[in-house]
Amino acid sequence: MMVVATTKILTAAEYLQREEQATEKSEFIQGEIIPMAGASANHNYLTGKLHALLLFALEDHGYSVFMSDMRLWIAESESYFYPDVMVIAAEPKFTDNSQMALTNPCLIAEVLSTSTAGFDKNQKFGFYRTIPQLQEYLLIDQSCYRVEHYQKVGDRQWLLTELMGEDAEIEFSFMKIKIKLVELYKRVDF
Repeated sequence: MMVVATTKILTAAEYLQREEQATEKSEFIQGEIIPMAGASANHNYLTGKLHALLLFALEDHGYSVFMSDMRLWIAESESYFYPDVMVIAAEPKFTDNSQMALTNPCLIAEVLSTSTAGFDKNQKFGFYRTIPQLQEYLLIDQSCYRVEHYQKVGDRQWLLTELMGEDAEIEFSFMKIKIKLVELYKRVDF
């Protein structure tokens, strides 16, 4: 007789009910709950700095900027994620009146950690690319001045620009703003 290990697949509604009472955040990927690990000081510096720089640059131009406590719902894959930073053009579209989950980011940024870098670069980006409004994706290294900047250039086409060194700068296409890596990485301890 063969014993097969099974994982209980949950519905999105079951996940949301569990998440309301949970003491720690978890992502929900196609029926499975994935616990989120804590973040390092560098991760927090980079997330907070990117959020602040984008918020100040965009707040008078009709954009909304959210940090890692805001959930993202991806209907196509029936998954919930907590991106580190999201930018919304025009009005945020929420899944319901509780305003706990967004559906329409034009930019998503993730700060890479050793345990999640591969997933963020591959599978998670695959899920994110199904969002019709998404135009840019940032992967921010926390161990050196390095950012991978993906920009949508056509249907199912993305251009990668690798930014390295403190003199490099991120140039966003959705709004003509630039962020210097030396400013983004201020206080980060390599």
